[in-house]
Amino acid sequence: MSYSQDGRNISKVAVIGSGQIGPDIALHFTKVLAPHGVHTVVVDVAPRALEAGQAKLEKKVTKGVQAGAFTAAQQAEMLAHVAFTSDYAAIQGADLVVEAATEDRELKGRIFAQVEQLAARGAILASNSSHLEPDAIFARAADKSRTAVIHYFFPAERNVVVEVVPGASTSPQVTDWLLAFYEAIGKVPVRVKARYGYAIDPIFEGLFQASALLVEAGVASSKQVDAAAAKALGLTVGSFTAMNLTGGNPITAVGLRHYHDAIHSWFRVPPILEEKVQSGAAWDVPARGETVEIPAELGQRITDELRGAYFGLACEVVDAGLITVADLDMALELALDIKPAFRFMNALGTAEALRLVRAYAQHHPGFPVPACLAEHGARNAPFDVRVIQRRDLEGVAVLTIRRPKVLNALDQRVFDELRRTAAELREDRSVQAVVLTGFGQKAFVSGADVNFLARIETAEQGEKTSADSQAAIQAIANLGKPVVCALNGLAFGGGNELALACTMRIAVKGLRVLAGQPEVHLGIIPGAGGTQRLPRIIGIAKAAELMRTGRPVGSAEAHAIGLISEEVEEGLLRRAVELARGLAGGRVRAPACPSGPMPEVPPALPALDIQHLSRKVDAILCRAILEGARLSLDRGLALEARCFGEVCATRDMRIGVENFLKNGPKAKAQFVHA
Repeated sequence: MSYSQDGRNISKVAVIGSGQIGPDIALHFTKVLAPHGVHTVVVDVAPRALEAGQAKLEKKVTKGVQAGAFTAAQQAEMLAHVAFTSDYAAIQGADLVVEAATEDRELKGRIFAQVEQLAARGAILASNSSHLEPDAIFARAADKSRTAVIHYFFPAERNVVVEVVPGASTSPQVTDWLLAFYEAIGKVPVRVKARYGYAIDPIFEGLFQASALLVEAGVASSKQVDAAAAKALGLTVGSFTAMNLTGGNPITAVGLRHYHDAIHSWFRVPPILEEKVQSGAAWDVPARGETVEIPAELGQRITDELRGAYFGLACEVVDAGLITVADLDMALELALDIKPAFRFMNALGTAEALRLVRAYAQHHPGFPVPACLAEHGARNAPFDVRVIQRRDLEGVAVLTIRRPKVLNALDQRVFDELRRTAAELREDRSVQAVVLTGFGQKAFVSGADVNFLARIETAEQGEKTSADSQAAIQAIANLGKPVVCALNGLAFGGGNELALACTMRIAVKGLRVLAGQPEVHLGIIPGAGGTQRLPRIIGIAKAAELMRTGRPVGSAEAHAIGLISEEVEEGLLRRAVELARGLAGGRVRAPACPSGPMPEVPPALPALDIQHLSRKVDAILCRAILEGARLSLDRGLALEARCFGEVCATRDMRIGVENFLKNGPKAKAQFVHA
């Protein structure tokens, strides 16, 4: 058995190094690849490291079972497919090797000189380095085209971000495969150009330096800086706490020392860090739940200094051309659990962000004011941080909605980008067709932001909200070019409504849960076109049953009722692009969504046991379905918006939304039917 991805098969993975991060990398591999029969082997020459690494992995798996993350059967499968050994011969035949040894260029070079002879022919050889450039690590490799850095973040089995860093000789096909592979196995990969430290660590370690300089200058204690940093930057933990948790003092000292020459002269190793490296002592940080007293004036100074450093560090990375603004913003939020820098600057105003960076640079010699911030700040213009990624493939624009933290949920940003992207595609003569998909493997679009609904206070606001979301989705429907929706995962609520506006829908085969309109569980009705398009595509009876109960359908049922045209076993995007070209060229026909009134609309919908759901909301939903079916699509959408507004004035809408926000999606709301 093996795992197949874009023509490359993986039957064995080797992880070299059983230290702090190697076992965690192996844990993630065995979790996602063991079900495919893939074996993971961890190799280390130190018996104690192997013993400790294996115990660490097994302990985490056991905790996962206790927490309900894994079943006992999954635990057995995962452990059966991972092995720890000191025998390098176990690497033989591995299709993917990830080295996670000490951050030492000579050591890594020696390891790969041996590994290259053992791994399978054509195997990808990757280093989990945190700083070293690929060309330095693989300088002696015979075939550099199959090498790259894959930089994991702590803790490697749970932190979703990986930096994919190709070297000068890395094959573009290998880079593309790694990006697709890591996305497929649940990570969020970002492509980064090679420079010492890559994109994220200079920001992480630079923030530590900024924090250390405040303490070193006697401005505040490490406790105070950490506590203030949490508020200033939205951090879960400050830099000193992070160092304690990760054991990062030694590697940070090495990184800061090299950044001085590789990036700019502000970077240096603060003496208080040197002392901690020598002594091995931990930093004095706030205890869990401890309240740290910080005078207001001091808190403001720490806030201004850390924000100035953060914004300057992030913009320098963009100025260096290492990564896109959108990729860096997403990676910072997910990898460091920090407010994303560019959206943060947009919210404060880029003129204010520029003021903070200039103030920081004035007091800290060698700290530059990045050009991109100077340009935006001079006009107080926001950075363009897109969540819809576009990639053109010979006449087909592939659009990916990418909000992995919220399973690609729709919010005002996404709706605005849908409008803007549709306008761009409509005018782009090089594009004949479009493919629309979501990032990752779990969701196409998980729905709409429920917090947005909670802010609706009147029927008028509800109607406007519905009409606005309809207009954004209508921009896709009215594109004038065929749009194939590649459902890579679940499509709930507004996600399904967006899919319904596309010319054709296809989905991954075998999904137990694919699509649904669960709005009734929140005490509302579909408001982005669902009450009008779903009946026109799958028929009134089935559409009404799904909307009134909120019952989701899997991919097989979706195909049977005509919601999707195909289930795709492998290569969903490839098939979507093929169909898009076929639609554009007239070789493929898609079932149309009628724009006029529907024929043979029944006078009423059948009686249906809606159990605990709101009878008040159900009555409004039935009216939207039946009356809308007798109208043209455009007039039906206007009716839906009015009905959505009407629902927003009910007590049950308040009950449903508040229950969701307080108790989560699984808790049943106690509707009063009013």
